[in-house]
Order: sequence, then C-alpha cells, then structure tokens
Amino acid sequence: MAIVTIKDIARECGVGVSTVSRAMNNHPDINLQTKIKIQEAIDKYNYIPNNSARNLKRTDAQAIAVLVKGIGNPFFSSMITTIEREAEKKRYSCILQRVDGAEDEVDVAIELIQEKRLRGIIFLGGYFSHSKEQLERLQVPFVLSTVGLIGDQSNSDYSSVSVDDTKESYKMVKHLCSLGHKKIAIITACEEDESIGQLRLDGYFQALTEEGITIDPKRIQRMNKLNDEYSMEAGYRLANQLIQSKADFTALYCISDAIAVGAMRALYEAGIKVPEDVSVAGFDGIGLGQYYTPNLTTIKQPVEEMALETIHILFGAIKKKPHIQKIFTGELVERESTKKI
Repeated sequence: MAIVTIKDIARECGVGVSTVSRAMNNHPDINLQTKIKIQEAIDKYNYIPNNSARNLKRTDAQAIAVLVKGIGNPFFSSMITTIEREAEKKRYSCILQRVDGAEDEVDVAIELIQEKRLRGIIFLGGYFSHSKEQLERLQVPFVLSTVGLIGDQSNSDYSSVSVDDTKESYKMVKHLCSLGHKKIAIITACEEDESIGQLRLDGYFQALTEEGITIDPKRIQRMNKLNDEYSMEAGYRLANQLIQSKADFTALYCISDAIAVGAMRALYEAGIKVPEDVSVAGFDGIGLGQYYTPNLTTIKQPVEEMALETIHILFGAIKKKPHIQKIFTGELVERESTKKI
C-alpha cells in the first residue's frame, strides 16, 4: 500500500499543504469546518504525520533538500548517496523530493521550505530557466547540479555544477565518426524538452555538421513526453520504434547509459548484433554499463567529484560565500559496444 503524505491529504480536501499543517497544529486561523474535513481525511487514510518533519518546523534543525527531476535515471543514485553521506558528516538531515517533468521545481522548493524550514536546496536534473525574480522567492541558498543550463552557464545569480553537455556529446559523436560511421542514429528527449537532452542533441548536430554528414530526421528517435525518464524501459521502447521505422543506421547514440542498455536489449531481440551490426554508445558512465554484455562505450561523468563539489558549494553558500559555477570534463570510455567499420 502506498504511503499517504500530507500532499495527499491536502489534495483530498482541496486545500494547500500549509493549511493541513496548521490544522494539525490547531492554529486558530483555520475554521472549524475545514478542520473537521481535514481530520476526516486523516482518519479515512490512516495518515500518520511525519514527526521528524513536524519537529523541523518547530526547531531550527539542520536540513537540506535534494529535488530530483528524472529520478528514474540510475546516474542520480550514486550522486544522492554521496550528498547524503556528506550532509550526515555535517549533521544535516537530507530530504529527497521527486519533481515530475511537468512540475515547477521552484514552486516545489518553496513548499518544502515553508513546511520543513530548509537551510539549503540542491536541484538535480531537468532544465533551469527561471528569472531572477523567481529565484529570489526561494530565500535559501541553492545549487543547480547536472541541470541543463542553456545559454550563459556563468550566471552570477546562482551556483551550478555540471559538465558541458553539448561539448561532451559532440565528443562522442565525433568518436563514432572517427570509427567510420556516417549513419548515426540518436535516441533523445522530446521536442518540448529544453534540458540536458536538448544540449546533447545539439552536440550531435554540431558533430555531424562539422563532418559534412547530412542530418536524417529518420535517425532521430525522440521521447513522447516531457515526463519520460531516461530509463532502460524508454530505451527499449524507442529502439524498437527506430527498428520498426526501417531507418538505416550503423551506430546508435543514446543520451544516457540507461537508455542505451534498454536499446541494446531491443537490438538483441531483433537479431541485430552489437557491435558487429550496430555500434552503441551512451552518456553518463553508470556502473551498469560497465557490466552489461557487451559493456558500453560512454561519456563518463565524474559523479563522485560532482556530488562532492555540489554539497560543498551548498555548505559554502549557507555560510554566505559567493556563487560558484563549476564545469567538469567528461571522459570518453571506449568499450566493447562500438567498433571501427
């Protein structure tokens, strides 16, 4: 059975989370009918308030939150583990919050700040294009980590940690071209996506254009919607669609390793051998890619270093230190899934 949260109670009653919280704490500004309605919902769903969260509201607790867009991507798992470990060393509690593709991460963050009196926030994944006025609503220090920052990445309004997704993607596609591939397909994000998926697609376009290779729309397989996650399931589904489209390709570049692993399964089931028939490359450098057969050629992001830099920048921001923008370099790791033709 799914755990009922305060958001579920608020949704059931048609009120805000803060109203539910005030009702549970018997605030005098909540009318009796609303209190009764909320209490009935609590009884109906056997909702048990999170005592630690309620204590956070009453004390000046040391708490930070990690807001994740695309939590299904295994790449984030090791980052979150490192962030939680470092937070614990500083005696901070770490609250993990999933943000759906259609949700506004600033609105989610503000709600968390109000509910749990956060000292700082880390945004993982997604695309950040909020105005300075929107950012000022947060009222706590924050760091953007592995977030798609299209345009000027040296914005002094916030701290950020990332790789140059366009540059690293370009590096991978140029590598495939150096192996003799001219028919390179890609599995990427949907057209509405403006996050790292778009940045990595830009790198693909740049590399092919520089090589004088005509870009064939039939070789571009996009996700269906904004909240599609960079997952093995998505890779499997989209690779099957690519195969069924009869597109002609000798290499397949996937914008995440998880997508690539799912895609390789689809190729295997279709009788297409990797790398004998089609070379496959990914992006991220997750552990699964190293142990899959054939193991995966990829752009490896320095995940441990990025996670450490993220949490250390946040602790510095909490102490009023200046904003920092850190861009790491990825490593092209050539393995069994690609070959020269």
